[in-house]
Amino acid sequence: MQHEKSIKNEIGICVIGAGRAGMIHAANFAKNVPGARLAAIADPNPNALEAAREQLGAPGCAAYRSHLDALADGGVDAYVVVAPTKFHREIVVALAGAGKHVLCEKPMAMTPGECDEMTAAAEKAGVVLQIGFMRRFDAGFARAKEIVASGEIGDVVMIRSNTRGPSEPQPWMYDIKASNGPLAEVNSHDIDTLRWFAESEFETVYALGGNFRSPAAKRDYPDFYDNVVVAAGFENGVQGMMDGAQGVGYAYDARAEVLGTKGCVLIGRTESDAVVTYTAASKRGVYPLVSSWRQLFREAYLAEDTAFVEAIRRGQPPKVTGHDGKMAVKVVNAGNLSIREKRVVRLSEISDL
Repeated sequence: MQHEKSIKNEIGICVIGAGRAGMIHAANFAKNVPGARLAAIADPNPNALEAAREQLGAPGCAAYRSHLDALADGGVDAYVVVAPTKFHREIVVALAGAGKHVLCEKPMAMTPGECDEMTAAAEKAGVVLQIGFMRRFDAGFARAKEIVASGEIGDVVMIRSNTRGPSEPQPWMYDIKASNGPLAEVNSHDIDTLRWFAESEFETVYALGGNFRSPAAKRDYPDFYDNVVVAAGFENGVQGMMDGAQGVGYAYDARAEVLGTKGCVLIGRTESDAVVTYTAASKRGVYPLVSSWRQLFREAYLAEDTAFVEAIRRGQPPKVTGHDGKMAVKVVNAGNLSIREKRVVRLSEISDL
């Protein structure tokens, strides 16, 4: 990697993708990440580009229609890739080949082989490649990790994690072959959470998927699922469970628990603040629920972006690596195979190609 003294005083960042997640990263680099500035934003949609520039209010932020156009900008040192998953390999390999550092949003790619190509390109160029598993940077998840590492709950026995989104899936997600399905788009964070707390690799996966809320997909995409449950076994004997859902309506719901031989740690919440109202009329507590991951993990995204810049400046490996991204993709592929064939799948069955 580049030596620290070769790094500019202020690292210029280009965000590729002006959608919801892209704008979170862009806003962070425009105002809140020490030692970095938002140098450019890229998106093939000119209307999205113009709206992004107006919303960000970042003087000097250039706008480009593609990452290739942005490569000609000498003020850009690093990129955040928030494009559709199927384009990640192509974009990251090109950026790394040009000597640029990359923070790539999850899912890392479509196949383990694509992940290997991305990692190899970054290693050859000596640049940082960080994967966007921002829950590792969330204060609650990080504190839980410390508690588990301290031995307070004994040896880890089981980890359970869920992600349930309130909104209906986008139509482009219906084609599992093109999107890798909700296991990729919704549950990549849960997969990484399980790996992180188990400190081991997945060994077996058994997944069940069903379409309960997306009638528009049933005719043309009979294999689409908007609800999935997974049971997993790890190489070190730890057990895992996770579920994912789209279109649940009630809230954005991301929680986890780690069960040990001497106790249990619960992580996450669905209420958007700590105030709960109890009334005689309702006979129950009433409190506002979290409506979006953008609210729940706002600070985690900022910590993730800050860590990316720190890794560049210090010439150190990122906290979340290409290997972490690849293993999540491998579990996604195993889970989709399990759903199709209705059987337990061993991770050793999933090719690295």
